[in-house]
Amino acid sequence: MTDWKPGASLEALRLRAALLTKTRAFFAARNVLEVETPLLTNHTVTDVHLESLNVIRADASPGSQAPLFLQTSPEFAMKRILAAGSGAIYQLCKAFRAGETSARHNPEFTMLEWYRPGYSLEELMDEVGALLQHCLGVHDITRLSYRDAFKTALGIDPHTATHAELGKLANAHVDLQAQALDSTDYLQLLMSEVVEPALPANCFVYDYPQAQAALAVVAEDAKGQLVARRFELYGAGMELANGYQECLDADELRQRFRRDQQRRQELGLTPVDMDEKLLAALPSMTACSGVALGFDRLLMLASKSTSIEQVISFTTAKT
Repeated sequence: MTDWKPGASLEALRLRAALLTKTRAFFAARNVLEVETPLLTNHTVTDVHLESLNVIRADASPGSQAPLFLQTSPEFAMKRILAAGSGAIYQLCKAFRAGETSARHNPEFTMLEWYRPGYSLEELMDEVGALLQHCLGVHDITRLSYRDAFKTALGIDPHTATHAELGKLANAHVDLQAQALDSTDYLQLLMSEVVEPALPANCFVYDYPQAQAALAVVAEDAKGQLVARRFELYGAGMELANGYQECLDADELRQRFRRDQQRRQELGLTPVDMDEKLLAALPSMTACSGVALGFDRLLMLASKSTSIEQVISFTTAKT
C-alpha cells in the first residue's frame, strides 16, 4: 500500500502552522478574544444550499433520539456568546459540509470566523483587507457592488432583471441540466460561471440581492434598491470569505428559516428544525458585522496551490 502519505507536503504543513500563528497574532494585537464552540450540535442550519453531516448516537434506541450534527460553521454558537456580552470574538475551527468535494472543497475543512460589535460592513471589509495584508502581503483589494459586477460581465442589473431574462442569459452561458430553477438559482449560476472569472484578482463583491440575504440585514442602497448587506471576498478567482452586517431581528430570521424549510421540502431535501436558542439570543446582541473565511483556501492562495489536497494533511478521501 502506497497511499498512506499526506496529500500536503511538509513545506505546506509548515506554512499552515506559520499562517495559524500569524492569524492569532493579528487578532491578539486587536484585542479580539479567541473562543471555542462545539463541533457536535443539536441543531444545524436551514440553508437550502448546505447539507449537514449527521452523527447517530450509539446509545440511542431506534427512533428514540434525534441525530446530532457536525457544525457547518460556528456561527450560531458564537452569536450566543456575543449575546452574553463577550465583545469582539474569533474562532479557528473545523467545519463540515456534506457533498462538497472538489479541487476547492473537502467535507471537513478549517474555518476562520469572527464578529465585530459596532462595526459596519465597510469597516469589516477594511479589517479583512488588513488580515490579508498581514498574512499574505496583499495590499489593494478592489470593491465592486454585485450590481456593477453583473453589469460589467453581462450587461444587466441583477436586482431588476426578470426571471425570463435571467433564464435566457443562463441558457446562453451555462449548460443547464436542472429544471424549475428560480431567479436566485440563475443568478448563482451566472455568478460562478461568468461573473467570478471576470473579477479582479483580489476583490470584494458587496450588496447582494435581497433573496440572497441569508442572515444579513436588508437595507436600501444608494439607488434606493433593497439589497442584502453582505460581501464576498475573492482571491485569484476563488471565493475566500463571506461577511454580513448581521440581522438581529428574531421575527425576520424566523420567517427566513421558514422559507428555507418550505424550499427544502419542495426540493426533497432533509427537513431541518430551526435553532430556537439562536433566535432567543438575538434580542440580547448589539449591532455587529461578522465574517467566515475559508482558512484552507487562504493557504492555497499563500502557497499558489491549485488543489485543497495540497494544503490539507489528509483530505477525507485519503483517511
